[in-house]
Amino acid sequence: MFTLPELKDSTLSFENKILTLIFNRHDVRNALTGTHIVDDIVQSITWANTCLEVAVVIMTGAGTAFSSGGNVKDMAERKGDFAGNVSELEEKYRRGIQRLALIMEQAEMPVIAAVNGAAMGAGFDLANMCDLRIASNKAKFGETFINLGLIPGDGGAWFMQRLIGYQKAAELTFTGRIIDAQEAKELGIVLKVVEPRLLMETVNELALEVANKPAAALRLTKRLMKMAQRTQLPDFLTICAAFQGMAHQEPDHLRAVNQLIDKMNKPSVK
Repeated sequence: MFTLPELKDSTLSFENKILTLIFNRHDVRNALTGTHIVDDIVQSITWANTCLEVAVVIMTGAGTAFSSGGNVKDMAERKGDFAGNVSELEEKYRRGIQRLALIMEQAEMPVIAAVNGAAMGAGFDLANMCDLRIASNKAKFGETFINLGLIPGDGGAWFMQRLIGYQKAAELTFTGRIIDAQEAKELGIVLKVVEPRLLMETVNELALEVANKPAAALRLTKRLMKMAQRTQLPDFLTICAAFQGMAHQEPDHLRAVNQLIDKMNKPSVK
């Protein structure tokens, strides 16, 4: 048995090898600044990386928003995360919201975003940091920093162009245009769009399908997928060979192979 981390502004549950993290600050539309949600995400992923029983992580928001990103009232009043001179603000970004990009890139298991509503600014970027995204048809997406005279200070520009290509990412970033869930699907941001009442059911079905795969191979595959984005092919193939050697030693591998052989040897029913 193990004990789940205690979070401040989110809730955490674990069932069927799936860890579900729900942002629980509907009063501020699950803003990532002025709340403890960033801390909750960092703590949850850090814990999940060390708990080999976790196969998949789901992230979603309580209420009507996935996450509104930065708290604009705090921006206007230049308080909290947005108070200070250039050096102080740089330090706050590095020790604050930029931890999201680093921890999401370090997640050793697949992370699925269940985008229930608005995902704006850093909230949009957080969704893009996940491996997979399924959205309610009520969801809206916007890389809206430019509308506030800001840049994507959380590192979101790094993720979006890798997800949908430079030109499409540039258009969304330069215009700050808000798009609906269907356009997000057409752009390749969202995997599937469903009715709000079916969102968590659909996400859990996908998560369970992934979670039922051999555990060690799943984590090794996630690491390979990330390494492929930043490694030259000869080096990548060397890593693949080493990881495959590791996978061949896993009991799950031999079990899966034997199950396939048994299935192949069963007489077909005519």
